[in-house]
Amino acid sequence: MTQPDPVEVSVHIAATPDTVFPYFTDPDRYVRWMGSRATLEPEPGGVYQVWMRDGVEACGRFVEVDPPHRLVFTWGWDHDHAVVPGSTRVEVTLEARDGGTLVVLRHYDLPGDEQRIHHGQGWTMYLDRLAGLVVHGDPGADPHRAG
Repeated sequence: MTQPDPVEVSVHIAATPDTVFPYFTDPDRYVRWMGSRATLEPEPGGVYQVWMRDGVEACGRFVEVDPPHRLVFTWGWDHDHAVVPGSTRVEVTLEARDGGTLVVLRHYDLPGDEQRIHHGQGWTMYLDRLAGLVVHGDPGADPHRAG
């Protein structure tokens, strides 16, 4: 059985990879565009944990960290038996392009079309928020942020 193609989302951000990369590894910067609290240990085997609305947590481990070009972490939800913590893999690449950074996020191993659609929509929204934060200092309202 072949694996489906990953969910792929990208955004161009008018800033250098050195500027953008820490928004994926520094908990204080991360929660400015996604989640309300984060524990991030950006080294292989380190914790990836982000608290979303209603106490829901995205959980996994960092697999690869190559500043400022690439990071890989496992992903899953503490509340969801379809996508359990660490059951999927997220790869983020940052490439200097056109005076800024092309951020490409690929989410692998999501089970079924419903999960692929849900995660694709979520990552699209959050990468757009990241771009707004880095460029304008304001990501806009997050409808999924814990109160």
